[in-house]
Amino acid sequence: MRRVLYHARGGPEVLAIEEAEVPSPGPGQVLIRAEAIGVNYVDVQLRRATDPGSLYYRQLPATLTGDVVGTIEAVGPDADPSLAGVRVAVLLEDAYADYVLAGTDWLVPVPPELSLEAASMLPTVGPVALGTLRAGHLAKGETVLVTSGAGGIGHLAVQLARQQGASAVIATAGSAAKLEFLAGLGADATIDHSRPDWAEQVRAAVPDGIDVVLDAVGGAMLNTSIGLLRPLGRVVVYGAASGDFASIPVRSLFGLKTVTGFGLLLWRATAPERARADIAELAGLLETGELRAVTRSLPLSEAVEAHRLLESRAFPGRLILVP
Repeated sequence: MRRVLYHARGGPEVLAIEEAEVPSPGPGQVLIRAEAIGVNYVDVQLRRATDPGSLYYRQLPATLTGDVVGTIEAVGPDADPSLAGVRVAVLLEDAYADYVLAGTDWLVPVPPELSLEAASMLPTVGPVALGTLRAGHLAKGETVLVTSGAGGIGHLAVQLARQQGASAVIATAGSAAKLEFLAGLGADATIDHSRPDWAEQVRAAVPDGIDVVLDAVGGAMLNTSIGLLRPLGRVVVYGAASGDFASIPVRSLFGLKTVTGFGLLLWRATAPERARADIAELAGLLETGELRAVTRSLPLSEAVEAHRLLESRAFPGRLILVP
């Protein structure tokens, strides 16, 4: 089988496709034949990190994360034999391969009517989009700002905010094509965050201020977003695509503003029943078409090109690799 990993840190060109034996499932594991692999932006940061003290630093050789959708081909000891033949989706740290191993705790059954592309949203990007809105305690009639709204998580969050009763959804992106895409998803205002006056444009769109901001960029954008909040406003941070983990000035919170974080793995460990309910809710929305998953697919053999596209941020939605 084919497997993608990297032996050096750097750009997309360090990714290598290698031949490997099909693994055998161990105790509590299943073997999945991959049919689609959702690509995560965090792997750009992981393969570029050279500082051993960095949150993103990994020992080499390193594998790549992803949301694998596929059919269970074999079941290991202590795993339920009835899982054989079931189509599932799962988040893995070693995802870029024709066959993958997974534990059974967070396997997501894929409804037969659900496309592979939509199913790839269930393990990670969908729950993060929904979880950030829940962490921000969005109430009906409140305003929402989604930075990097055209990304894999952001484009779902824009739609979910509207469905949960936001009075106005503002979304930012870095190109005219992405802004048009966001308008098509129901954003009330779309703003180019590469412009120096983007914050002023947000204020013009929502003069009374923002109630909830969802931010995956961090750094300067996070601090600017705090300034856009109205009193009792909340920012939910779920990433740091800028690579900037600079501290937040305490004085920026004195206007009755709150900053909190959302981490999917900790959410699953802390509130597993609610996390599973979130996944079931998302599956229902994707099945009915109330939630639209936008993807672009490339063959697994073009993993390097997929990462070039990922870094360029030139397309909306999420990239999918197809073995």
